[in-house]
Amino acid sequence: MLQVWKEYQEKNKDRFLNELLELLRIPSVSAKSEHKSDMVKCAEMVKQRMLDAGADKAELFQTSGHPIVYGEKIIDPSKPTVLVYGHYDVQPAEPLELWNSGPFDPVIKDGKIFARGSCDDKGQFYMHIKALEIMVQTNTLCTNIKFCIEGEEEVGSMNLADFVKSHKDLLKADVVLISDTAMISLDTPSIDIGVRGLSYIEVEVTGPNRDLHSGVYGGAVANPIIILANMIASLHDENNHISIPGFYDDVAEATAEERKLMAAAPYYEKEYKDDLGVRELWGEKGFTTNERTGIRPSLEINGIWGGYTGEGAKTVLPSKAFAKISARLVPNQNSDKITELLISHLNKIAPPSITLKASLHHGGEPYMTPVDSKAYKAAAAAIKDTFGKDPIPVRGGGSIPICSLFEEELGIKIVFMGFGLDSDNLHSPNEKFNLANYYKGIETIPYFHKHFAEM
Repeated sequence: MLQVWKEYQEKNKDRFLNELLELLRIPSVSAKSEHKSDMVKCAEMVKQRMLDAGADKAELFQTSGHPIVYGEKIIDPSKPTVLVYGHYDVQPAEPLELWNSGPFDPVIKDGKIFARGSCDDKGQFYMHIKALEIMVQTNTLCTNIKFCIEGEEEVGSMNLADFVKSHKDLLKADVVLISDTAMISLDTPSIDIGVRGLSYIEVEVTGPNRDLHSGVYGGAVANPIIILANMIASLHDENNHISIPGFYDDVAEATAEERKLMAAAPYYEKEYKDDLGVRELWGEKGFTTNERTGIRPSLEINGIWGGYTGEGAKTVLPSKAFAKISARLVPNQNSDKITELLISHLNKIAPPSITLKASLHHGGEPYMTPVDSKAYKAAAAAIKDTFGKDPIPVRGGGSIPICSLFEEELGIKIVFMGFGLDSDNLHSPNEKFNLANYYKGIETIPYFHKHFAEM
């Protein structure tokens, strides 16, 4: 099979790239209402691409938010079925001035595609559509394939849960295959065996009933920005340990064996710091960088604002201050419980000089893939076939909110086969996806189906 797959891909690789570039030109930003028509346009294109690749059928399912694209290629109901999950929505591109080229005007430079969504997740889910085409056109497809590509992952998959619960028969499969994660490098392939959960809230702090003159009232009335900044600063102690009572109660501690395995993964601190432009790293005392982003929970401030931020000076004591706060969670932690703990703690430490209002944006549960599952073994074998070496199992720091629901509702396991890199600027300006990774993913995915069918 290797030769026919490689020959077909090589013959069509320019078209595979141009199709992805066309998809990347659509500003499918789910968080912004002005892009609603772009979301529909992108979903329609994904649907058509599934059909072009050889799907028996593809259709859009409307939700109260953005549509879900479903497609399938059923060759034999008695054969294993693989459900491919991905998302066509992308993060907002701001701040636009930090992009070296237009976020929705993809540019290829130094063997990389620069565009919003290139890696997260258009480039990665599109690998699966092209892999389907290769297997169909070479008459080598040995599994049934279903696609569930949603448009709300970046805003918490708000409507996907209802869709999964009401379409269990449609989505029935033997495994969920997801490419929305990263590997260490093309030289050191890896497979994520877990992703962290998420609790994301927004906080509003109100002091006086209007913005005040900072000279007339300064020193006599509490400044909401100062109050909020002090509250946020208190959420970590001197060891960068999260200081919210009960936050760590349910954390599943990694075994010494797992920590030893993680330590075996290549890690070059100087390169890590140089890439980020920082002199020193920061994190919970007693844990390595890889452990801090994999086996430990974290708490981050995603945005903070208030008062006058325009050009020039305006001496005000603001009425309000705001912050967006997210916690990444590890196995055994529950997003609802952490959200309640976080909001309760903020209310408890809020001084009487201000009024605090906190609300949930979205959340999701952590997920772990068993390394002894058939799906994981098939993924590992596929990577060894195309990379020539066994992948290292690692834990990813990001979140895919729907994972635990897939297993709960469909009764099947998930396997992650990500081909991005942590340095691909996900959620940042100048997001990129290496052409080599894109093509390597398309090359590798058919082997997963082959091994999974044989297992």
